[in-house]
Amino acid sequence: MKHIEDALKREGRDKAKRVTGIPATVLAREAVDALLRKKARDIVVMDMRGVSGVADLFVLATGDSDLQVKAAVDSVREHLREQFGERPWHVEGYEHRQWVLVDYVDLVVHVFIDERRSFYGLERLWGDAPREAVPDDGQGSDVRILADPVEGES
Repeated sequence: MKHIEDALKREGRDKAKRVTGIPATVLAREAVDALLRKKARDIVVMDMRGVSGVADLFVLATGDSDLQVKAAVDSVREHLREQFGERPWHVEGYEHRQWVLVDYVDLVVHVFIDERRSFYGLERLWGDAPREAVPDDGQGSDVRILADPVEGES
């Protein structure tokens, strides 16, 4: 965990800022909805504020195939760009579509295939982080963790 934070700092991540002032909680709610539209499953929202300096919020989701992972990631990126003019600071893993990380600085969306999600176990790695599962028939606005803006957000 520490090595991830150190690597991000070396890359200048500690200085990265989003251009828009849209709260991370709002982006996360919309990202959840975009993932649900593409039938991503096992969606979990993790509140990373008290646990890690990597991001304020993680949204994790699983796709049943590399094509579904691509569709889910594309849905998130397109929706956040169309609704808010938000573009990711960094995207990793898109070519292989086994674990795609879409980094919006204070929100990171992770979309996995089953095997990669089990292997890397982000929920276990950051076991102290508060988390909430999203029902497959739910929506982003139902997620209690996302009900209020992250402290310091406008």
